[in-house]
Amino acid sequence: MTKLSFLDLVNVIDGETSGDAIRRVGPMAAHVEALGFHRYWIAEHHGMVGVAAAATALIIAEAGRATNHIRVGSGGIMLPNHSPFIIAEQFGTLDALFPGRVDLGLGRAPGADGRLAQALRHDQRHEAEEFPRGVVELRAHFTGEPDLGLVAVPGRGADIEMWILGSSLYGAQLAAAFGMPYAFASHFAPDLLDEALEIYRRDFKPSAWLSAPYCAAAMSAVAADTSEEAVFIASSIMQNFVALRTGRPGKLPRPVENYLERLPMNVAATLSQALQCSAFGTVEEVARSIRQFIKRTGVDEVIVHSPAYDFDARKRSVALIAEAFASLEVDA
Repeated sequence: MTKLSFLDLVNVIDGETSGDAIRRVGPMAAHVEALGFHRYWIAEHHGMVGVAAAATALIIAEAGRATNHIRVGSGGIMLPNHSPFIIAEQFGTLDALFPGRVDLGLGRAPGADGRLAQALRHDQRHEAEEFPRGVVELRAHFTGEPDLGLVAVPGRGADIEMWILGSSLYGAQLAAAFGMPYAFASHFAPDLLDEALEIYRRDFKPSAWLSAPYCAAAMSAVAADTSEEAVFIASSIMQNFVALRTGRPGKLPRPVENYLERLPMNVAATLSQALQCSAFGTVEEVARSIRQFIKRTGVDEVIVHSPAYDFDARKRSVALIAEAFASLEVDA
């Protein structure tokens, strides 16, 4: 049975502060848990005024404190930015606080430009190329095998579910080789989704952690009582994407009427490409889009990214997305 999970970028709303965005994490995590979602993931970003998830482990702790059983974790931690030992301590601490429900999704990109990458780690010249070594080292800090001569406390013996994340073919290849679960960031980089999943499943090697391929893929979704309202709410996401792709990233803007109709053709085409994996509409329309997405990909989990300018509209949207997903189970 396909699972439904949630990705939170901790978007900062236009006119508000990072603190406002962070304080919404706990209530949203509790809301998502009550609706039956399987995971609540936070994504690491740096130097972006519109995203407040830089101290990712701290934000995950906010989600963990507000919930009781939903899995919480990273989607993901950008491994080149950090010492594997520090990550082991941070996620070992999370596991000590929320035992048996912590995920550690790992990405290879720094999630920052060159200057920020340099600020995050002083010597980062080869870190992206050494990503596989970093994954092995991090795993060893949790398991003690091989013995690295250091003990992460908390960390050693922590029950952490580790994932490889990606938006290219590299992550699929690595997850398959290591026998790890794999998640694809198709909510913003959909072009290689099908090929990446094919490679992952074809080349998967069973491991001590996973006996068969297990994959997830992300999609943006907004649901409302009418199609027009959903598209209106989603115009905040659309504006955000256009700003990012044109080098003007900012806070999540207020929605606007008829946003798509106002765009130049070339910008509209770029936006359409970026949002291939999205669902904006009524419960029935979102259910149809999710059904098609699952049929296309065969993923074990759909991870929904669903920001909105208005918090009540966002909560309502997420509840309707859960309703749409539940209808798929009834149909099945």
